[in-house]
Formats: sequence, C-alpha cells, structure tokens
Amino acid sequence: MVEKQLQVSNYTAEQIQVLEGLEAVRRRPGMYIGSTDLRGLHHLVVEVVDNSIDEAMAGYCDTIDVEIMKDESLFVRDNGRGIPVGVHSKTGKSAVETVLTVLHAGGKFGQEGGGYKVSGGLHGVGVSVVNALSEWLEVHVYTDGQHYSQRYVRGVPDKELELVGPTNKSGTTVHFMPDKEIFETTEFVADTITYRLRELAFLNKGIRINFADHRHDETSQYYYEGGIVSFVEHLNHNRNALHKDVIYFDKSDDNTQLEVALQYTDSYTETILTFANNINTHEGGSHLVGFKSAITRTLNDYGRKQNIIKNNEENLTGEDVREGLTAIISVKISEPQFEGQTKTKLGNSEVRGQVESIANEQLATYLEEHPADGKRIIEKCISAARARIAARKARELTRRKNALDISALPGKLADCSLNDPQVCELYLVEGDSAGGTAKQSRNRRFQAIMPLRGKILNVEKARLDKILANNEIRSMITAFGTGVSDDFDITKLRYNKVIIMTDADVDGAHIRTLLLTFFYRYMRPLLENGHVYIALPPLYQIRHGRGSKQTVHYVFTDSELEKLYVEIGREGNKIQRYKGLGEMDADQLWETTMDPESRTILQLRLEDAIAADHMFETLMGEKVEPRRLFIEENAKQVTNLDI
Repeated sequence: MVEKQLQVSNYTAEQIQVLEGLEAVRRRPGMYIGSTDLRGLHHLVVEVVDNSIDEAMAGYCDTIDVEIMKDESLFVRDNGRGIPVGVHSKTGKSAVETVLTVLHAGGKFGQEGGGYKVSGGLHGVGVSVVNALSEWLEVHVYTDGQHYSQRYVRGVPDKELELVGPTNKSGTTVHFMPDKEIFETTEFVADTITYRLRELAFLNKGIRINFADHRHDETSQYYYEGGIVSFVEHLNHNRNALHKDVIYFDKSDDNTQLEVALQYTDSYTETILTFANNINTHEGGSHLVGFKSAITRTLNDYGRKQNIIKNNEENLTGEDVREGLTAIISVKISEPQFEGQTKTKLGNSEVRGQVESIANEQLATYLEEHPADGKRIIEKCISAARARIAARKARELTRRKNALDISALPGKLADCSLNDPQVCELYLVEGDSAGGTAKQSRNRRFQAIMPLRGKILNVEKARLDKILANNEIRSMITAFGTGVSDDFDITKLRYNKVIIMTDADVDGAHIRTLLLTFFYRYMRPLLENGHVYIALPPLYQIRHGRGSKQTVHYVFTDSELEKLYVEIGREGNKIQRYKGLGEMDADQLWETTMDPESRTILQLRLEDAIAADHMFETLMGEKVEPRRLFIEENAKQVTNLDI
C-alpha cells in the first residue's frame, strides 16, 4: 500500500494579505458595484448623483448637472454646500480626501454635525468606490467663498487638496474617467442615465436636473413641480383614467416622510412602484405591504357602506382592487433597513403600520368626498372580481401535477429528452412549417420545439380569463411549468432558455412583441432573471466561388453584406435572401440559428421597469395616438422593413 504524502507548506501570519485603502475595491469591484459590465459602469453615475440628491433632500441644493463628455468621462455638479474641506480628526486628512479614499466615510451615519437625516447612500461607500474604479477623478469644492480642487489617479491622491482661489459659487463638482482596466466597456448609454435622472426628478419635486451628452450634442432637462403626481400622470399618459385627478396624500413626522399618489385606469394591469429614500425597492417591502392592506380594506368597507358590493357577494381581493391601478409609494426615513446590499426590499417593520394607517384614513376621506369616482372604482373592482373567478377555472387547465409529467404536456410540443432545466431550452417558433424544420434541426437531448400558429392574443387589451382561454398561451404556460400571474413560480421553470424564433419581417417582429408583452405582464421573472432570448436568423446566404473552393457566408444585416463584398468582391456570388425561417433547410437552420457553438441569440433583461411599462403600453395599448407618434418619431430608424 502506497501512502499519499501530504504537501507541507509554511502558512504564517506573513501570508495574510491586508488590502489597504481602496485596493480591495479594485481587486473585487463586483462586491461593491455588482458587476464590471454596463450595469456596473452606470452604477458609478448613480453613486455620484445620489450624493447630490442627498444635499437636495437636506434642503441645500436645487440644481444638478450631469454631462457625458466627448472622451467618455462623466461630469456631475450640484449647487449644494460643498464637501467640507477641514482636516478630519480621525484620519488626519482633509474631509474631501477622507470621503474620496476611505470606505464608509460620509455624512450618512447620523444627524450630528450636519450629517444627512435622510440618505440613499446608506453604506457610505459610494464616491470612494467611484474614485477607486476610475482612471482619474477630479473634485472641485466651492464652499465659504473659496474654490478647492484635488485630483486622484486610480484612487490615489495626485497631490494635497489645493486652494484655487475665491469664488461666488457653492457646491461640488466630480469629474471622473471609468478605468478601462476594470470595466468591460466604458461607453455610457445615455438612455440608462436619463431614466434614473427622470425618476429622481419625479421623486424630489422642485429639483432641476440638467443632462447633456456632448458626444451627440443632445440635452434634456427634468423638473417636476408635481413630484410623484406628475410621475403617475407620466405612467398613465397612454391610458384612460377612471378619475381625472390623481389621488395624492403625504404625511411627515420626526423620522418618516410618506408620499402616495395613485390613479385608476381602464387597463387590466397594475403598476405599483415603491421607493425608499429615492431607491427603487423592486421587491417591495413593508411600505408596499401596508399600502396593499389599506387599499383592499378601504375599498371593501366603502363598497359595502354604499351598497355597491351586495351583502350576498364576497369581499374583493387584493388582486381585484389593484386591477388598472397605477400607484407610487415613496417613503423617506432616517434609519432605513434594506434587505441586502442591493437595497431592493425595505425591512423596517414600523413602516407597514404607518403606511397602512395613513393610507386607510386618506383614501377613505377621498372616496367620501368624491362619490362618483368612488363608484366607478368599485364597479371596476367588481368587474375584475368576476373575471378572476372565470380565470380561476381557466387557470386550472394550465396546471400539471408534476413539472416533469410528460403525459400532460401539450401535444404540439416536441420536448427534449433531458430533464435538467439548467441545460434545456425551448424554441417558440413562428408557424408550423418553420416548426417542422426546427424539429428536424434540433438536438433532441436538450432542445424542445413549440410551433405557434399565428399571432397570440394581445394581453394588453384583455383580462386574464380571456388570456387563459387562448390555446397558444395556455400551451406555453403548461410547457413552461411555472403557472402564470400570481401563481407564477420561477423555480418550476422547465427550460433555462426560452428562445423566440420568428421570421425577420414585420409579422415576425409583431409576434415577438406580443410574446414579450405577455411575458412582461404575466411572467415578469422570466425577463428579470434573463431566461428570455431572441434568435437572430441570418438575412442572407452568400456562396462565393465554385466547386471545392466554394465558401458559404451568412450575414445578418445589409451593412454586414456590404462589408463582406469588400472582402470577397461582388462577382461570382450566389446570394439568397431569406424571407422566412421556412426557406432554410434543416442543416442551414441548425448551423445558423440553433447550434450553440455558432448561433447568435440575444438575451433580454429588464433594466428599467418604468421604461418597459411605458413602451408596452404605447405599442400594445388601447390608445392609437401615442402609437402613431411613436412611429412618426422612429420611422427613420427602421431597417429591413418588408413591404
């Protein structure tokens, strides 16, 4: 018997690494900003802008400028008090340098000495992390009639804080260049930034935020005197309101400020956005629970008091009273408790009772003072309740006893042989013809095919009971295994990838939009968790040369075709324009669109729920005018439009 010799190494105190200053941030940036992709890059912008917003919430700032410079650096300026410049007693450095080089240093941790009573930057790591992950950063402070400046290179001061001279300005300017050594890309996306700036302007009424993209000479300004009332009006721009005025109420005490704005529309979906200290709490939390409880109880009490809900009728459920509701709940509290560093769920238990009590009182008062509006709202809720009962019966048709119970799968589904959801993928294919080709092309082990006959129902214009009566939708829900709407359970998803594969024409684009509308409204976690993909079949096949020397090229756009012609010339080529998936044979479809080694698929992620909601309402909602305006504004950007 041969004994295995264990390696012996010296593991001593000297081998314990201590990362000083901001070195830890540069070594593990994902711990601080989530990722080093586009999302992480734009998180830098949020951190700097949030510092200026904190000054605004404290009442010292009313204007913020955000600019993308031509060299892809970013510039943020506010007219607040300016970062303190005195020497910090604990660090021995100026307060400016302390804030920019020490983690968890800032005015976020208490009210003593002029710190912030309410702040979004709870952990105090924001601007120091931006400094650490920047190739260079320059800060200019205008305070007490003097202008100070300091420059940093990858988080290290280039020199001491310098007194530049007298000034009549006040505030702070931060100008930084994201580090190409850290980020996968350092090219800012203007839309991503402006979505957040607009949101901040809505949440902080009276604050003016100016944006400029010097790369494209584009500017915009965000200023909303109405605050979250304007926010609700913006969200409902493409919807028909049941009552003209947005219901609004607010209340403040020593530790909490609550604002609520809501309006009912004739749509069938709910849009409730919650914020805590300007942070979008995507997962809700105690403030959302309190609001939902209040609105359900108040509408039931009012409906019975006015005899609109009869004695023999059951109470309205939360689902009933939230149909067609658009609401913004914004709380600002001195000691927020967020669940996790991502800050997507508010945990303060006392907030639930505060929100529930205030919302009960204020909403009941509004209904008493506006009986006509109250009646329309209750009748809308009763109509939703009747549809819910019908939907309950239809929903049962989409359920299976077991997610792997093959006998209950839809007959049109050609399932894969593997049962591991992590490796399995489902292609939703336009038409039976293309579906048949896809079934021949696929790898049967892990690729499932479901042909879709025609266009599914536009769910933006229908209630759930009608939606679940649609055969195509019901088949999809059953195949996914997740349930739908409030019953949706992402852990039961049978396929890691759901791939939409349609023709590269107008009808194909319409089918994609209908599917995405359904996923967004009734299976949103599919998008939030990155399970939805778009297959990108080629537009052209080009055969160059003859015989054994012939080469085959596939290109996806007209511009790619022109580039290919530069390489191979225009002579002696046989070109085929694919007008649909059905024009490809099985080998071509596999090689170009289904082979994981060579295909191109586009993963869809839900980066901005507000923008997505607005887009789906514009494209698929009842109102025609917003759709016409959208087409007029974007017509010049259309490519490959088949006539």
